[in-house]
Amino acid sequence: MQRNHRKPGATIAALALAAGLLAVPPASAALIWNWSYSSDGIAASGTFTTGDVADAAGYYDISAITGTRNGVAITGLTPAGTEIPNNAGFPVDDLIASSSMGAQITGNGFGYSLADGTSVNPFYADWSIPASYHEVLTSASAFLAETPIVFSASPLPEPASAGLVAAGLLALGWAGGRRLRPVPRR
Repeated sequence: MQRNHRKPGATIAALALAAGLLAVPPASAALIWNWSYSSDGIAASGTFTTGDVADAAGYYDISAITGTRNGVAITGLTPAGTEIPNNAGFPVDDLIASSSMGAQITGNGFGYSLADGTSVNPFYADWSIPASYHEVLTSASAFLAETPIVFSASPLPEPASAGLVAAGLLALGWAGGRRLRPVPRR
């Protein structure tokens, strides 16, 4: 007669780790987003850092930016409520939302400075037909260009959530593998 000698501790440990998959991970202080946009002669990409809680309208505050535009390094984010040089009357709000339709920046958009001294303000032009994204490029002394762009962004998975899922899957695999081994006869 074959007896099944399972150790209750191993089963309990596997169940506890599996239950962890269903638990809500603690809130983190920030989200990281990949972003990019392009047009003829324009290629910009990098990351945003935002808070992890959206406002009532679903927008997150962008608090930091990294990346490049046409190979030139981004050196800083324009503070919300101010405009980029030589674009008076158009203050940025540094907001981004995520929805089933993709990421959305506002009509004020975000602003950033580049290592070559130029400044940039990508924004959503809801007044254009059809509505689309645009980029304003300026220097310290002149308004240089406004160009339609194709913009996209998406938040990266939180590392804590990804680690929790991986740990749970490993535990379930280990527990399942233990059940498949034959029990030695005595």
